[in-house]
Amino acid sequence: MANQDILTAKLAEAKAKKLAPGGDWSFWPDYDAAESGLHDYWYPVMWSRSVKKKTPKPFKLCDKEMFLMRDETGKIRALHDRCPHRGVKISLGKQWFPGTVSCPYHGWTFDLKTGDVNAVITDGPDSKVCGHAGVQVYPVEEHLGLVWVFMGVGEPHPIEDQLPKELVNAPEYAAGGRIEDRTGNWRFYAENGFDEGHAKYLHRTSIWRIMKVMPTWNKIHIEKEGRWLYRVEDEKFWEADFPGLGKWSNDRWWKMKPKKKEGKTLGNVGGGKNHPYIENQNFPGFASISLPGVLRIAYPTFIHYEFYVPIDKDHTKYVGVMIQFKSGLAKWWYYLKYLFVIRPMFHGHFSSQDHWMVDNTDAPPERLYRPDVSLIKWRKLFSGPGPFAKKTTTDETA
Repeated sequence: MANQDILTAKLAEAKAKKLAPGGDWSFWPDYDAAESGLHDYWYPVMWSRSVKKKTPKPFKLCDKEMFLMRDETGKIRALHDRCPHRGVKISLGKQWFPGTVSCPYHGWTFDLKTGDVNAVITDGPDSKVCGHAGVQVYPVEEHLGLVWVFMGVGEPHPIEDQLPKELVNAPEYAAGGRIEDRTGNWRFYAENGFDEGHAKYLHRTSIWRIMKVMPTWNKIHIEKEGRWLYRVEDEKFWEADFPGLGKWSNDRWWKMKPKKKEGKTLGNVGGGKNHPYIENQNFPGFASISLPGVLRIAYPTFIHYEFYVPIDKDHTKYVGVMIQFKSGLAKWWYYLKYLFVIRPMFHGHFSSQDHWMVDNTDAPPERLYRPDVSLIKWRKLFSGPGPFAKKTTTDETA
């Protein structure tokens, strides 16, 4: 092929991509490469109360097999879950000596603190393997009743730097939550959570919102503050006339009407009295998202967080936590209400609708529309170094 023909073909290909940017994800190479997760972040993987001494708890994070177990002091340790001998899962084994766990196949015994092999039961007390084999250990922290594991290389940043700022040195609060392994890629769950359009249409049929009017559509823009993206409402429309079709509205005679039809409100609920601590956060918008896949939805009286934890490219650990800043009897009343009302309605039916849609998402190819500005801004976060990337210095005199 002549040079001119090659140039013409390349120009035609570039023009086609410009006209149809959703044909593939070549516009988002860093995003495309993150299908199994991002490194250099803390991830919540299970409830602290579920991790015991003597009993390994296996899990998968960013396509890596791991397990958790408490050592003799009660501290949780995280280790790679494949024995270097024959690749058997160490978590299938038992603890015979304090602070260790032994592989079920040949009794290779690993120190929970270091990951080193410090005994091989079937090779005797003088085994040459001791001190010359081991598995990787991962940093672990406990916060919000959750176990957090750092996926990365080197010294991790303080977990407080990654937690939502309002949860660091926060007033007393009550928290209810749900952890569930789900099918679907973690990026699609993050896109769904921060998506502008779906909530007011898909979730209008949820038990959680069945008694409340939802807006028909909004005009929005995205603002970046620190490492968070905020979805900011510019205009809100509770009904709309579609040319040649007629009027559409989510309003029904039995539904609660919005207290405030104009202006920004928390939670897309049409007003209500805001909790002072939530009000004082001065969030630019009620919906916000940050890497590595943390969604925050601020409602008038509570904040809901969703952590989309990558298991592998086809599975996601959904961690949903709802927090109300309450104390005393009000705190225990919330726990009761969460257990019997909020959990089945919100972390049950409402959230299952998101799972249903993500499980049915098949993109690319895709054709984006105006509300997908939220999705586009989210994808752009993946370009360049992450917010906690190690800073390096160069010696200009060298």
